[in-house]
Amino acid sequence: MKKVFVAMSGGVDSSVAAALLKEEGHEVAGVTMCFELPEGTGHGRPRCCGLESIEDARRVAKALGIAHHVLNYGDALEEAVIRDFVAEYQKGRTPNPCVRCNTRLKFDRLWRDVQKLGGTHLATGHYARIEQESDGWALKKGRDPRKDQSYFLHGIPRNLLSRVLFPLGGSQKDEVRGLAWRYKLPVAEKPESQDICFVPGGRYQDLLASRGADPGRPGDFLDHTGKVVGQHRGIGHYTVGQREGLGIALGYPAYVFLIDPAENKVFVGPREHLLSGGLEASGLNWLGADFPKETIEADLKIRYNPFEVRGTVTFLSEGRLRVLFREPQPAVTPGQSVVLYDGDRVLGGAVIDRALIKDL
Repeated sequence: MKKVFVAMSGGVDSSVAAALLKEEGHEVAGVTMCFELPEGTGHGRPRCCGLESIEDARRVAKALGIAHHVLNYGDALEEAVIRDFVAEYQKGRTPNPCVRCNTRLKFDRLWRDVQKLGGTHLATGHYARIEQESDGWALKKGRDPRKDQSYFLHGIPRNLLSRVLFPLGGSQKDEVRGLAWRYKLPVAEKPESQDICFVPGGRYQDLLASRGADPGRPGDFLDHTGKVVGQHRGIGHYTVGQREGLGIALGYPAYVFLIDPAENKVFVGPREHLLSGGLEASGLNWLGADFPKETIEADLKIRYNPFEVRGTVTFLSEGRLRVLFREPQPAVTPGQSVVLYDGDRVLGGAVIDRALIKDL
């Protein structure tokens, strides 16, 4: 029998995941990561895994008749996710903290702690699937294209796939809400939130300010021709694709299409200048079977949404790769992830370093 520890956030999805696993006959326990952050962060009560969420998870565990453990990960979140989040913004990049959290906390630190507690498997409420293929275990998209979360999971080590369970991978979100009612879970009516867990309200600028994060010194706004068209407040205030809050008037809607940290320059222009022919990325985590020796064609996601693009992927040294899109793509953003797919299967993913823009 599997001894499954379910990462319970106090929300509907992880609660239903625990209920399904218990119904299947597994020995199930809940485990919640407590993210009560250290003093001085400016955000002592994050939405996810704060005290209220821990209490919700505890009530669900009691209703299901399963054990519940709480692990204090405030320092771990700080070291593995938040410092990186702040540092990336200071470099003019736009990080994806959910990818970092999954890679560095849930499927690393938490998995190690679950093993110490006697667990054989770790389950979460993610909308993704893990299936055994002829060439090994494979991470795949969730059945519900609106909720598929495989993009956020590309950093799971391949050797861990056989020990991870995603009970909701074959379900639609509406079905999961219905299951919460069927199981009479005390969180059945709890609303879903899209906020970054340690940035309640979504105002990451407040977090950066609370850390005394330096957004950088003022510098030049330039258009696509290289002409100086204004002064920016520091690259940490901007992200690729941004239109609001630029403080310049060019006679047309202007978007940030490139941030150059080395030169302290921010390039702006019409929407068409957001288009890139490709990208370069690093930190590749390969989840396919044999590592490719040559260039491959793959479906790609360059941000979290249901849409994919086709491209050619060339694997370089030391976990780096270069992608050329079949069709130019808008707002390729350094700090976000590029994830490679073969149909439903996740082949791997890496962090975008730069967009390939022909004009510059």
